[in-house]
Amino acid sequence: MREINVGIIGTGFIGPAHIEALRRLGNINIAALADIDIDTAKVKAENLNIKKYYGDYKELLKDDSIEVVHICTPNHLHYQMAKDALEADRHVICEKPLAIKIEEALELVELAEKKKKINAVHFNVRYYPLMRQVKMMVQKEDIGRIFSIHGSYLQDWLYYETDYNWRLESDLSGKSRAVADIGSHWMDLIEYISGLRINEVFADFATFFKVRKKPLKPVETYTGKILKPEDYKDIPIDTEDYASVLIRFDKDAKGVMTVSQVSAGRKNRIYFEMDGSKRSVAWESENPNKLWIGRRDYSNEEMMKDPSLVYPEVREIINYPGGHNEAFPDTSKQLFKEVYRDIKNNKISEKIEYPTFRDGLRELALCEAILESNKTEKWVRVKKF
Repeated sequence: MREINVGIIGTGFIGPAHIEALRRLGNINIAALADIDIDTAKVKAENLNIKKYYGDYKELLKDDSIEVVHICTPNHLHYQMAKDALEADRHVICEKPLAIKIEEALELVELAEKKKKINAVHFNVRYYPLMRQVKMMVQKEDIGRIFSIHGSYLQDWLYYETDYNWRLESDLSGKSRAVADIGSHWMDLIEYISGLRINEVFADFATFFKVRKKPLKPVETYTGKILKPEDYKDIPIDTEDYASVLIRFDKDAKGVMTVSQVSAGRKNRIYFEMDGSKRSVAWESENPNKLWIGRRDYSNEEMMKDPSLVYPEVREIINYPGGHNEAFPDTSKQLFKEVYRDIKNNKISEKIEYPTFRDGLRELALCEAILESNKTEKWVRVKKF
């Protein structure tokens, strides 16, 4: 099996998650990483057992041995890094959002197609095995005509006014936070499994903490200490903590999505229920190996993730027997497995399941419509590209 050399840009939370998933594929060599400066890059490279490291991602792109680049940096850096990587003739896997502006995302879509480079956005939630099972159930008409889809994505990591992260700063993350950060995963998942498209949205936002307290020094500095008022700086917040969005899908289906980053006790809970003319299905990410199936005239069912129970098309992304749970780390592995199959063949498959730059562009179109709806307090139609 041919070994593929990969470069990783960014080593916060998600960079090492990419590295771990890639190493599980067997034929991937993490050849180099880049971070914000050479000292940080050196420490990260030593911790992750990577031989080459750079304090400037452009130096990484000069390494001709690297075929693929993973972009795992804060949002405002994605566009330029992806553009530079494509122009350097690299395949690119990018964290979402693909860019901050629609115009930038469209440019990246067109550049990737011009360069004939494999491209993907890390919408990994598609790759929980039971999500592909739901997709197949829809396609095989087990669920029937879809009436409605409703659900939420809830977290509590920004529950206190002293909780702080770069995502709170719109210059770094973009004009939307909760919708763009977590709502984008929910919407991508729902469009993927249902085959429906979101046509119109009506949104209502809330920012419960208009001002947050930003630590003046790295949080690690305060380990084991009690912070004092003078240890913080008040920062005005212009992105949403919470949003509810009414949805009009095509084929006359309806929906609603709620997202929140201030829901106590919800660590990272994605939930949806899909109501169809034959049955309903419901699923939540904090219990990802079970799928609830609801019926009107006889008993409901709870389906376990098990290769012997799912449709044959689903077994491709299951690696363990029933009762052996597969969860968040496995989703990235399965996504990358399909992307790297195309990279190995140096050709985009005729039918792909993984999210591409076009899906990244779609996310920006959805978020733009939702932002406009919240601002105007009106239904807004989603732009098509």
